[in-house]
Amino acid sequence: MNAAGPPIAGLVPQDGALVERYLEYVRVEKRLAARTVELYALDLQKLRDFAAQVPVALTAVRNPHIRRWVALMHSNGRSGRGIALILSGWRGFYTWLGRQHRVPSNPVQDVRSPKSPKPLPKALGVDDAVQFANFHSADNPWLEARDAAMVELLYGSGLRVGELVGLDLVASKEARGWVDIPSAMAHVLGKGSKVRDVPVGSMALVALQKWQTLRGDCPEQAALFIGRNGTRLTPQSVWQRLRSRSLQAGLATPVHPHMLRHSFASHMLQSSSDLRAVQELLGHANISTTQVYTRLDFQHLARAYDAAHPRAKAKKGSE
Repeated sequence: MNAAGPPIAGLVPQDGALVERYLEYVRVEKRLAARTVELYALDLQKLRDFAAQVPVALTAVRNPHIRRWVALMHSNGRSGRGIALILSGWRGFYTWLGRQHRVPSNPVQDVRSPKSPKPLPKALGVDDAVQFANFHSADNPWLEARDAAMVELLYGSGLRVGELVGLDLVASKEARGWVDIPSAMAHVLGKGSKVRDVPVGSMALVALQKWQTLRGDCPEQAALFIGRNGTRLTPQSVWQRLRSRSLQAGLATPVHPHMLRHSFASHMLQSSSDLRAVQELLGHANISTTQVYTRLDFQHLARAYDAAHPRAKAKKGSE
């Protein structure tokens, strides 16, 4: 198998032989899958191409070479994760070369890929969130009341889906959480078994009272939100219901529970800018976790600036 590909001008001939031996090693002795071996071959071909441009033999590659090539890949648009995978392949190759006494040290050992920016959490715009919360289905009154109450709690109080399905109908020593309607507070058990109190809005209270009226008596089941079979809803069921409901409501993006939590946090920050308060409401242990929502607000803030600040726009007639 000529996994290393056709010869390229400038490549050191013995490098190809070393690569072939290594690929044979991972295929036969390590018994890696054929697709994995193919990916290793592609990564090592890239290494040979870089080395040929210097030029330098693979056994003479040193740490500065690797760092320079990582920077080059990054500047050419390769993601941090993609570079990390390539480095992993190179690191394994040089570990093997070290065992063969071909290199004095592994030039890839302390090289790390650039950090990829964390994707922003997806949040609905205010109009879409309100449209979703106001949606009512005429199909099944029982399901409609339940699903509407779930949407109001997820968006209105920023609950996690696990916290939502963990709510019980009434408070008890065994309850993981419950909603105290008279005080308009939800008591939930969050991550790390931390209990927190979250305000429940008036629209959510109305939806909850309607749901509790239609829910019916089910003494053997303490859960606030149950399925048609009388058992506690699972997070997966809530995901499915919200996705279906969002499509019925005419939203362009399928909605999932955490999107409503993200929307709650983003819209709270747009209105109040109180990062500490939002941290408490979400139950984040570190404020750095909450700060991601400040990035969501950038476009909103930019629009507010353009609309309100006297120096945001040039006066008519000015050049």
